[in-house]
Amino acid sequence: MNSAPRLARSSARTSSSQWACFFCRNTRTQQSQLQFGLHSLRRNASTSNPRGGAAAQQSQQVAPSMEQIRAHYNRKNQTVAYYTISLILGTVALSYGSVPLYKMICQTTGWGGQPVRAHGGSYDGDISNRLVPITSANRIKVTFNASVSDELPWKFVPQQREVRVLPGETALAFYKATNKGDKDIIGVATYSVTPAQCAPYFSKIQCFCFEEQRLNAGETVDMPVFFYLDPDLLNDLNMKGVETVTLNYTFFKARYDNNGRFKAPAVA
Repeated sequence: MNSAPRLARSSARTSSSQWACFFCRNTRTQQSQLQFGLHSLRRNASTSNPRGGAAAQQSQQVAPSMEQIRAHYNRKNQTVAYYTISLILGTVALSYGSVPLYKMICQTTGWGGQPVRAHGGSYDGDISNRLVPITSANRIKVTFNASVSDELPWKFVPQQREVRVLPGETALAFYKATNKGDKDIIGVATYSVTPAQCAPYFSKIQCFCFEEQRLNAGETVDMPVFFYLDPDLLNDLNMKGVETVTLNYTFFKARYDNNGRFKAPAVA
């Protein structure tokens, strides 16, 4: 009686084990096929782009260290610092040299109403060839102005209000300066000519401008100005109708830098 159930259970286990082995074999086969497919894809990718793999390996091998990165940025910072310092020094040098450079250009070309110095003029040849009065031309009236800075206790006036000269004719004028203070003072004068188009033709042979003038307390001195009007002004259309020229002088108190060197006043 018990043999029949036992036979049934053994046949059931046999059939279930057969089905279990069937599913296990299918699962292992699918896993092996999947692993084979992934391996094939990896091998194809590595063989199709060998340069990319080599480049990646090389990039990993030559990656810069932190010390190299710091050295690189240190060099860049030093370069920027050098350029900045050079720019600052150049700006300072230009600011110190701008005043004398501007004065030299104005004295040579007559820009800004600055008279041309006869010994440094813009023409060639002997100056005596220029000093020939043009008698056929009309005389030009030259007037004189004088002023003093507020911080300079001087009295500064022209001794004549005007002179009339021919182009090419020399003229001598005088200014008078008096130190009204109780101390010795050094002053320096700047000058200009109006109208401005006449400045290139107003040539000074001798003057006291841009030179230190020391006056003792209560002292009075005469300061001469020896000049002429260049005959070339007759050929300048801008000078047509100009009958009056004004020479302006202004005295300032001389200033010195920390090293005791004289500092020329700024040209207006």
